[in-house]
Amino acid sequence: MSKMPSKPGDNPADPFKKALAEATKTMADDSDLAVTFSVDPPGQTNEAVRLPQVTRRMTRDEVLLARGTADAYALRHRHHDTSVNAKYLPQGNMARELYEAMETARCEAVGAREMPGTAGNIDAKIAVETARKGYGDITDKAQAPLAAAAGYYIRQMATGRDLPKGAENVLGLWRDFIEGACGDRAGNVNDVLADQAAFARLARKLIEDLGYGDQLGDDPDLDDEDQDEDGQAEEEQEEPESTGSDDDEEEDAEAAPEQSQEQQDDPSQAQVSMDDMADQEAGEEAEMPEADESMEPPPPQPISDADPNYSVYITDHDEVVGAEELAEPAELERLRAYLDQQLEPLKGAVSRLANKLQRRLQAQQNRSWEFDLEEGILDAGRLARVVANPTTPLSFKMEQDTEFRDTCVTLLLDNSGSMRGRPISIAAICADVLARTLERCGVKVEILGFTTRAWKGGLSREAWLKDGRPQAPGRLNDLRHIIYKSADAPWRRVRPNLGLMMKEGLLKENIDGEALEWAHRRMIGRPEARKILMVISDGAPVDDSTLSVNPANYLEKHLRDVIAMVEKRRAVELLAIGIGHDVTRYYDRAVTITDVEQLAGAMTEQLAALFDADPRARARVMGMRRAS
Repeated sequence: MSKMPSKPGDNPADPFKKALAEATKTMADDSDLAVTFSVDPPGQTNEAVRLPQVTRRMTRDEVLLARGTADAYALRHRHHDTSVNAKYLPQGNMARELYEAMETARCEAVGAREMPGTAGNIDAKIAVETARKGYGDITDKAQAPLAAAAGYYIRQMATGRDLPKGAENVLGLWRDFIEGACGDRAGNVNDVLADQAAFARLARKLIEDLGYGDQLGDDPDLDDEDQDEDGQAEEEQEEPESTGSDDDEEEDAEAAPEQSQEQQDDPSQAQVSMDDMADQEAGEEAEMPEADESMEPPPPQPISDADPNYSVYITDHDEVVGAEELAEPAELERLRAYLDQQLEPLKGAVSRLANKLQRRLQAQQNRSWEFDLEEGILDAGRLARVVANPTTPLSFKMEQDTEFRDTCVTLLLDNSGSMRGRPISIAAICADVLARTLERCGVKVEILGFTTRAWKGGLSREAWLKDGRPQAPGRLNDLRHIIYKSADAPWRRVRPNLGLMMKEGLLKENIDGEALEWAHRRMIGRPEARKILMVISDGAPVDDSTLSVNPANYLEKHLRDVIAMVEKRRAVELLAIGIGHDVTRYYDRAVTITDVEQLAGAMTEQLAALFDADPRARARVMGMRRAS
């Protein structure tokens, strides 16, 4: 049977891309893994892999880069456990970069043991990446990233393979330092390669040897060891008691005839023995309550990590819910269309701000130049000296890539009734545009909302009234925390969800402290190296049901405590935008705007400042207390 001729419009790269996608799923051992090809930077989540685009020309470099990237991501998906990674992940930025580079090298080395062909593909990928970053031309150790060198070192120790030229050059600049600091410890890498937890412990020791032990944070195994020691101590305490009781019974049985004879000979001795027995029985009775107390269940965990005294009357009716669960798909589409219609006059201005933000972010990915090179782009700024002296050789320059660190941004939107109307519409469209913009720049975005399920307390208040109105009940309303977009969800799939904010009756009360703590907990569990949390609110937390039976500052105090906890831990960068109300009294980094139409500009400026390479520019914007 003859092969059907291809149509003129067919892309000759499609069969290769389809085969590579299927191979990636097989290698990752996940048939549901979504594999796409894009001109955007390659990336990976728990559910999807984005590979470099392969054009119709199918050049050798394109094919090698796509295959190597696919193999690297598939092996990490197969051999990497995110929970183990989160447990041992260091707190400091440099320590995290070292840890992630070593873990990536581990996954690829394990894959090379099982499937040797992957090693060559990943070598080709590393060669392309190092050539693009100019690693082969670096001569100064200060310009060579230590984290990359550490990853290459682990890869070479684990596989025994020669590194591509650029990678070998970077490692060569750091090799003496790494080997001198780590000694023979890195030689144990092959013994723990297949055990992620054991490798993580070794990696943390290597990071400490390299001088970044202060960024590791607490030892994650310390709590487990303490628990084991406590359990062993309890068993050791119980065992001597049981053994001693058996021996005592035997000794008492042997001594009983002698004691009875002595008591008969000496009545006073008998009286003393009876008194001792009575005292002993009384002592045993006195000790019984302690035994009973030890059987009592441990006290419940506090509701809030920030304030152990913060209480909630009942949590049975609280909910964390996806936006798609609060409305039918058809209704979400209708509400989204209504949102777009309402904000049509503003979309042009907001889109211009988004494009400005995207240009600023992308400009920082290639913002530095290396001059006086023998090849590259002709440096027109140095042509004057060639004109003055024709014997002077031409000077060339080359742009150096500076990639963003792995970043996640969470937008936490106040969904209270006071935001109804234009404020919530502006907040929704800004979240929409920012999510698309940041996603194009390779930054993960999560959009969350917070409100309550009812006015005036709902089911929580009904339970409180039924129980006889106990004093100081704590928070007395049913929370509703809404997930409009999770960080790993592509924007195109969840675009209609923001229309839910237009739903009549959704916006009710706002309890900011618990919402902020909820968003913070979600971010802490993320694997990204950098986490940014932006809160958009129009004032202080207000819930009539709670404030009517608790101190007037009950919710406000809790919000301040949560903010203090987040800012003290520094695992998440926190900033806030207040709409019509001054939120600078709560948040360290905050901007207050008087017109909701300023929200788009404030959001883009704040986010752009966080990614700005110039610390003075960051300080200038983050020091703003009020939008102009």
